[in-house]
Amino acid sequence: MQRLPRKLSGMRVIVLVMTCLASAAQADHRLTGRDLDAGAALYAENCASCHGADLEGQPDWRSPGPDGILPAPPHDVTGHTWHHDTDLLLEYTLKGGQAALEARGVTGFKSGMPGFGDTLSPDEVLDILAFIRSTWPEMAQEVQRQRTHGVAAD
Repeated sequence: MQRLPRKLSGMRVIVLVMTCLASAAQADHRLTGRDLDAGAALYAENCASCHGADLEGQPDWRSPGPDGILPAPPHDVTGHTWHHDTDLLLEYTLKGGQAALEARGVTGFKSGMPGFGDTLSPDEVLDILAFIRSTWPEMAQEVQRQRTHGVAAD
């Protein structure tokens, strides 16, 4: 009779481990399956004026202006967008740079990024982020994926 509870206990552990592994391997990346065409159109309408029509950012984006604010960075692979997890990018876009960073305890950084929470929905921002991400090489997509989920695949 003691074998049955142990066997069930062992089976529960196996099922739990397999479930966790499957969940990690099939992590539901919030940018997977998004509407890239809508994201491109929304990017052109809301982001390109600062970040460039070709995601190239503003000139000298690494050097703060006289006000201490950095110009808009590129969103192509030459920038740092792909270094950040999806939740931060979503917050940064919806709340604005200053508010998003302060909410995460970062102080002393000046951001010129306005919040778009009054004009764009979270789903629209995710479409934009998915469009941006789709332009990166696989290596950058993988880094961003790992930073978001801590796993190596979608």
